[in-house]
Amino acid sequence: MKKFFGEFKTFIMRGNVLDLAVGVIIGAAFQAIVTSLTTDIISPILGLFGGMNFDQYALTIGDVSIGYGKFLTAVINFIIMAFVIFLIVKLVNKIMAIGKKPEEQAEPTTKICPFCQSEISIKATKCPHCTSDIPAETETKE
Repeated sequence: MKKFFGEFKTFIMRGNVLDLAVGVIIGAAFQAIVTSLTTDIISPILGLFGGMNFDQYALTIGDVSIGYGKFLTAVINFIIMAFVIFLIVKLVNKIMAIGKKPEEQAEPTTKICPFCQSEISIKATKCPHCTSDIPAETETKE
């Protein structure tokens, strides 16, 4: 049982898990802000054109009421959240790229024999496979 709790402690203390937990908490708090924005500001503004709050739009068929206004409000919430998350990820990626140096291409170490098409050392002047003399400029393999 101690081993199990030790493994669990190791898992929880990893940076990725803690970052994820913080992200979820911040995301939930931000979701409340976005929900308030759409429910309290955007829906009433859209309701100005329809005569009532956008959330209250519903289609009634018999005894059943289909609240399409609430659904559209949820879609607006989702679009705003997705856009904000996109912007945050884009910003974080840009910040992370600032510190990184572009990877340099490694110099080729081999080339192709123009006669037998075997892979040989870039320094070779004679092919070890077909024993042909290799011209100075041949195709290199990366």
